[in-house]
Formats: sequence, structure tokens, C-alpha cells
Amino acid sequence: MASRKRSSAPAAAAPEGVNPKAPCSCGSGRRYKHCHGSGYAPSVTRPFEGLPGEPHWVALRELVPSATAPLRTADGRDVTLASVLPGGSPALVRANGEILLGVQQQTSSDDVSRDLGTALAAALEAPAGAPVDPGPIGGAGSAGPRLQELLDLEAPLEVAVRADFEFWLEGTDAGPAARAGLEQANQAVLPTELLPELGAAYWVRPTAERAHLRWVRPEREEALLDALARLRAAGEPVLLGEGTRYAGAFRAHGLVVPVWDLPADAPAADWTAPAAEFQTRLEAALAVTEPLTADERRARAGLISRQITLR
Repeated sequence: MASRKRSSAPAAAAPEGVNPKAPCSCGSGRRYKHCHGSGYAPSVTRPFEGLPGEPHWVALRELVPSATAPLRTADGRDVTLASVLPGGSPALVRANGEILLGVQQQTSSDDVSRDLGTALAAALEAPAGAPVDPGPIGGAGSAGPRLQELLDLEAPLEVAVRADFEFWLEGTDAGPAARAGLEQANQAVLPTELLPELGAAYWVRPTAERAHLRWVRPEREEALLDALARLRAAGEPVLLGEGTRYAGAFRAHGLVVPVWDLPADAPAADWTAPAAEFQTRLEAALAVTEPLTADERRARAGLISRQITLR
């Protein structure tokens, strides 16, 4: 995943009665002093909201090393979305006119959708084979369109997970330097597979001894945490079967991503049925609307204590 930086800004004084170390009231999960009190413009908590496949956008931004997906602009132009492009480039246009947009970029602002939209708008205007110059991204000068303004919002997002970055050089006459850079990048790709029947559920094996299932959930955070707490308080395991462990969750771009530790020797497809069974139980818990009981509130607090925020 490409590193992303922001320029510094002076911190804003907390309003009277607001604890700067308390969670920000906007629901981002960050402390006030690191969110609306940080001196930055208020962040967009869910930058991909409204786009088809919102959980997959989050996954490609934060979880998946190599993947592509076809996009279509509102005026009918074809674009290839890529998890990351060579050198962390925001976008490129091949000599044949093919446009690629990288979702993992070197810098970002508090509205990732506008950052990506700025890069895409520049790529749509760039001549074939020429470098794409989107101007400043991730700073105060980033004022281009958002993705929601540029893309066809009726076209589904169909992700193809790649085993390497060979797509970087497809249709090009790459020299030795480009091939060497590609080989170096390929060495960093972790084995990753999408479990398509489960939405944005991605299996990854970071080492020979362990594997994980990272499942970007589409539900709003409060409802999802309540449902998980109801399951745990009722004694139903928040597990995917024998040998698995619920490791916790993290929050990314407004969505919650539960993570399970899995035995590394089982192939990814073996977890589709257990995860589908868990989803059935989760959906039943999501349908409950009564206030949480005392036991459920304690279970919820335990879940939150194991949750971190990436973005």
C-alpha cells in the first residue's frame, strides 16, 4: 500500500466544554484534536459513499495489494481502476489511450474521493502516452471533481484480484529498468483472494504460518457493532469455525472491517461456507431493533476496545 502524506496545519482550539482527547462528535472514530480540531477541513467520513461497490473501494484502497476493475465515466469513457500504479502514480494514460487510475496514492487530503477525481479528470484530458499532471493532490489546492461526479453510478464494480503487477506493462515495450522495477514490486505482493459470494471479503496469507479474512462490511458502524455485540452476548461464537479466531476490527473510510485469524493450510475457498453461515446469523442480529441489554453493552465495549481506525 502506498504511503500517503498530508501537509501540516495548525491545530484549532477546542470549543469550550469539548475535551480535545475525547472522540470527535462527527463519528470518525478519531479524537477531536486529530479530527475537527486538527486545523484541517472537516474530513469526509465515507468518501466512497454512493459509488457502486463502496466496500470494494475501501478494500482496494487499504487492503488489496494488486487488483483491477473496469470503470465507466458518466460520458461513456472506459477507465481501469488499479489498486496501485508504478511509483504510486495517481493516474497514467498508455500510448494506446487506455486510462488507468490508481486508488492508492502517495498523498491524500480529507476527501479521498476528490483526490481520485482530480487525478481522473486530469487523465481524461491528457494525450495518449503523455504523463498525467493532476496538479496538487492532498493539499489546499486540490479542488477537482469528486468520483461521484465523474463516474457512471449505474455501472457495477467488478474486482479482479491479481497475483502480481504484470498489468503495469501490458501492451507496452518495457525495457530492463521497467522489468526490474516490476519484479521488485511483485516480491511484495501477498497471496490474496476475493470470496465473491460474500461481497468485499478478502482472504490473505501474509506468512506460511497464518492467514486472515478481512471483510469490509457495508453496514453503518453503529448497527454492525450492535449486531456483533448481540451475537457475543448470546453466546454465539463470532468465529468462522474450528481453528479460527476473531482478531478484532478496524475502521477505514467510514466502514468497519472485521478480521479473523485462519489456519494457513486451508485454501481460501474453504472459508466461503463458514463465512456465509456467520453472515446469516449476523443478518438476523442486524434485524433486531430493541435497545441493547446490559450484557450486550458490555460485549459491545469489548468489541470497540479491539477496534482501530486506519482512516
